Amino acid sequence: MRVLGIDPGSETTGWGVVEGDARKYRLVGFGTVKAPARERFAARLLKIADGVEEVLRRFEPDACAVEEAFYAVNVQTAIKLGQVRGAILVVAERARVEIAEYAPRLIKQTVVGYGGAEKQQVQEMVRVLLSMKEVPQPHDAADALAIAITHLHHTGLAARARQQKSPARSKLEALLAANPRRRRAR
Repeated sequence: MRVLGIDPGSETTGWGVVEGDARKYRLVGFGTVKAPARERFAARLLKIADGVEEVLRRFEPDACAVEEAFYAVNVQTAIKLGQVRGAILVVAERARVEIAEYAPRLIKQTVVGYGGAEKQQVQEMVRVLLSMKEVPQPHDAADALAIAITHLHHTGLAARARQQKSPARSKLEALLAANPRRRRAR
């Protein structure tokens, strides 16, 4: 599976493409879409949407994983980030790729093992997990790679859970099958 991870930002939106599954994956590419603060906000949204659309065309991912909005002290910042996320989600939906959203704490928990990890810790773990020689820069791109890795892990876990029944569930089903009367009473 090829996953495009996106770290939305109103000035710098990070993207990262990772390919593989929950057990083994590899780096395909990463970068940023820049939208200078001096431009009108609507023009920045268009630049971000166009940039993400180009990345989708270039790498043809199977899924697009986006960081969920987080609580922000500044309401205006939170609203702008929500608008950026909306533009990204529309572009991904238009490209007909699977869309997943992950909370920042879950991303850090998945990649670093601690939901309160610092940016440098996320960057270093991304470097290690993707066997990179250097820490991915800027941090927006490293975060995007972490989001893609998170999607591979959680998609893999969900697929394995669907394939394997728990021992308790298997035992319950065997008991119900052995006692048809009890089964009908339900």
